[in-house]
Amino acid sequence: MASADDVIDRRALRRKVTFWRVVAVVIALLGIGALVATAIEAPSGGDQIARVSVEGVITQDRDFLELLDRLKDETSVKAVIVRINSPGGTTVGGETIYEALRQIAEVKPVAAEVGTLAASAGYMVAAGTDYIVAHRTSIVGSIGVLFQYVDASKLLDTVGVDVNAIKSSPIKAEPSPFGPPPPEATAMVERLIMDTFVWFRDLVAERRNLSPSELAAVADASVFSGHQGLERKLIDAIGGEDELRRWLEEERGVSAGLEIVDRKPDEEALPFSLAASASAVLLETLGLFGWILPNDIKAIHLDGLVSLWQPPR
Repeated sequence: MASADDVIDRRALRRKVTFWRVVAVVIALLGIGALVATAIEAPSGGDQIARVSVEGVITQDRDFLELLDRLKDETSVKAVIVRINSPGGTTVGGETIYEALRQIAEVKPVAAEVGTLAASAGYMVAAGTDYIVAHRTSIVGSIGVLFQYVDASKLLDTVGVDVNAIKSSPIKAEPSPFGPPPPEATAMVERLIMDTFVWFRDLVAERRNLSPSELAAVADASVFSGHQGLERKLIDAIGGEDELRRWLEEERGVSAGLEIVDRKPDEEALPFSLAASASAVLLETLGLFGWILPNDIKAIHLDGLVSLWQPPR
């Protein structure tokens, strides 16, 4: 049995440990506050060319759209370069970025550099700029719209499962994975696809100044190399950032030698992202991360119409 002195010593030790834990939390919170204050008060710097990246599957990204809106209004940003490496994504995602880029183009130059590919909605984004460059072996194009669905009726028949439904109309909730769509549903989806496709096609014709014959040569959802895209007027030049800088300085009057600065949504919201990251570290240290913040990252699902070069299978 522990003596009275041992019990007193243990209680004293427990109080000391609790005290230093509290001190550590307070110091961490003060440090976060100081970093946030520093980030808020940091000067924005001199004139620059802002570079933003559109990568991976395109969706309607509110943070990215807010970044573009800020770049439009920042007087220190004299031009915007969009670096694109995307197979496409949702048509709404491409449309919203396109519209945001056109708003920027009303007040300052906007240009695009294609990396590996700018296909489907990725090319829609590129078309929102006033000058497009790509590498000779880049991939551009895939001007088209896609609607995919699964017909699992044969599988259901194999396992002996019947799915019944009572509908107000034959096209309600169609197409469905539980059986082939009725002709009315197929016609409905075709109308939906063609309406969006015509909008996309005409957008490209207007932005790239294509004649009807030139448009017909690229609007069948084909993809092209950068070299082929230049011949078909889908891009303006073969090259990279040096060519964009030349165009901005010689054709649009942007001051020579401006620094090109990467701008990202997470960095634009630095005070909040910094606090969140520091808080996550603190919670992890205290063993509370799994209780307060989610550990897993959920997959992104593409709903609605998509303009995607190679959709997942």
